[in-house]
Amino acid sequence: MLKLPAPAKLNLILRILGRRPDGYHELQTLFQLLDYGDSLEFSARADGIISLDAGNLDVPERDNLVYRAAQLLRQEAQFADNISPGAHIRLIKKLPCGGGIGGGSSDAATTLLGLNYLWRCNLPINTLAELGRQLGADIPVFVRGRTAWAEGVGDKLTPVATEKRRYLVVAPGCEVSTAKIFRDSRLTRDSVAITLAALREGQLTETPISSEKLEAFSSNDCQALVESLYPEVRNAREWLQQFAPAHLTGTGGCIFAAFQSEQAADTALAELPRKWQGFVANGVQISPVHQQLAKLTSSD
Repeated sequence: MLKLPAPAKLNLILRILGRRPDGYHELQTLFQLLDYGDSLEFSARADGIISLDAGNLDVPERDNLVYRAAQLLRQEAQFADNISPGAHIRLIKKLPCGGGIGGGSSDAATTLLGLNYLWRCNLPINTLAELGRQLGADIPVFVRGRTAWAEGVGDKLTPVATEKRRYLVVAPGCEVSTAKIFRDSRLTRDSVAITLAALREGQLTETPISSEKLEAFSSNDCQALVESLYPEVRNAREWLQQFAPAHLTGTGGCIFAAFQSEQAADTALAELPRKWQGFVANGVQISPVHQQLAKLTSSD
């Protein structure tokens, strides 16, 4: 059995520049990977069947991104004697659905990476990222496994380093539909583009982007709309704001704040109202799933 993590992400910045002719939105965002998330267990099956145990997740198997990613990978790969392998996948959820922290996208990415290893497909990262893009715009960043500046629909990625910070993430229990937010006529769609150079101004390219720069540019064009539709998200942000500047991630509904010390984040978490859920995590530059697969590959 192969067990791998599926880390969460935060959008430290999210700017929507306009709607594209294909209906998607042109955006700019900074994906920050975390060392906390779901996990998946993969076991080979000799009968060629792909099966999924997603626990209490209320999504039909064939609609689950994990199942779809496994099927897509198997269609893409070439196998000896044209015998398609099978797998049983167990998904252990810790991340809330519709939270804007990439749970489903990360699960799908870990499935592509994990089965590529288990089935010995030997497909390159670029191919896996393209398969992920067919399933969702956020999946490629998890496949590539680097904290990154993103443009386009979120698929044009430039790896970046960010100053080490600890994050408190609050989930107020609102499952926000990304499609609903992007369809709403009230969504801000005319933000002025910024540049990665502006984020790095005064710093060397290899130097991590400072906390001061990140806070100066932090904004989320979805925040006002999400808070108007889901008042509990606004309540959570206002509560977290007493400890540190708080922001929406993605299209919601999770709120996050950055802390310089582990103790400060843990102290705030201890005060979290019982009606909400929360966790603390470190920002990382390289995905935990990539770190684990690198160890496995080196020992093969």
